Amino acid sequence: MGDDSINRLMNGTTWTEFCDTLKKAGEVIVRGTSPADPLNRAEGYRYLSRITRAVVEAFVENSDPRAPVLFRPVHETAKMGADNPDNYYQYAAVSGEYDYLARGSRGTVNYLGFGTYKGNYGIGGTAETGYLDGRDLAVNNDGTFQLILSRNKHDGNWLPMKEETSSLIVRQTFADRTGEEIARLTIERIGGDGMPTPVTPEMIEQGITTAARIVLGAATLFANWAEGFMKHLNQLPRFDSSIALAAMGDPNISYYHSYWKLADDEALVIDVKPPACEAWNFQLNNHWMESLDYRYYPVWVNQHTAKYRPDGSVRIVVAHKNPGADNWIDTVGHGQGTMLLRWVRAEDHPEPRTRVVKVNEVKGLI
Repeated sequence: MGDDSINRLMNGTTWTEFCDTLKKAGEVIVRGTSPADPLNRAEGYRYLSRITRAVVEAFVENSDPRAPVLFRPVHETAKMGADNPDNYYQYAAVSGEYDYLARGSRGTVNYLGFGTYKGNYGIGGTAETGYLDGRDLAVNNDGTFQLILSRNKHDGNWLPMKEETSSLIVRQTFADRTGEEIARLTIERIGGDGMPTPVTPEMIEQGITTAARIVLGAATLFANWAEGFMKHLNQLPRFDSSIALAAMGDPNISYYHSYWKLADDEALVIDVKPPACEAWNFQLNNHWMESLDYRYYPVWVNQHTAKYRPDGSVRIVVAHKNPGADNWIDTVGHGQGTMLLRWVRAEDHPEPRTRVVKVNEVKGLI
């Protein structure tokens, strides 16, 4: 294997195949079932560049389970799979071969969850191998904690792994970004010296190859999802939880994925009474399942920011311009895309009522 990796690197095969796989990913953007307008094409290619940047960082730069690095693969300018605008995502490469110690301060962020997984997005075999809910985390009086990741059970805070575990994902979910503190975390291999494994041809070949496969696999997977959501256009049915979990979804979340499409003079009105739950939000995405730019536009609403009606229900209005309604969601110049409503630890799962109306009719709705 070592000689073969060296030969592939020396003769350029590894890099050629990396480029060829990225080229194939580009076919997803222009296939006949994808939107053909200039905005969606431009965002599609930007999306591929963003995924490429994220996976190269994950699988070439930070792929060593002997010296794991906890970093943000998905954030304001790297988006994938209907990324949550309320979330602070973190990722580290780990291995079931080793034990790890994560430590830090709990902070005050509304929701915190730790998951270990096997496999990777878009290339098969993904599954959760362990989960620890932040509510079950034992925290010291000063807010600090330690957490063991291992295959064998430990006393205290313990996050299970399996032999095939390959990654740690931490999800931190804000209710109010302006008033909450994220958990500050580090991770280290128990018994290690913190030094990374020296670079080998095998490592680089594997990292580059895996990165390219994930770009192609993730682009294809989520484009297929988006096209499937078109079957219930402008509705919000509950998404199959087993499919969500297989794509590294959070086991505590109920997802309502769908597709929206509106003319210039139309609005999508969503009425629902949120169930008793720890958190909820609704977000608008583009066709490629990237959240729209939540840094600058009102493209999502959650349990903290929503304006409620007297009976505890909410009305969310998706429209190109603000029709003077509470909980307006801006399409940011898009005419179509995907959308998602999620409940976190919900006691029941009401399906929202949706309808498309003329924008000038919104104020007159009861």
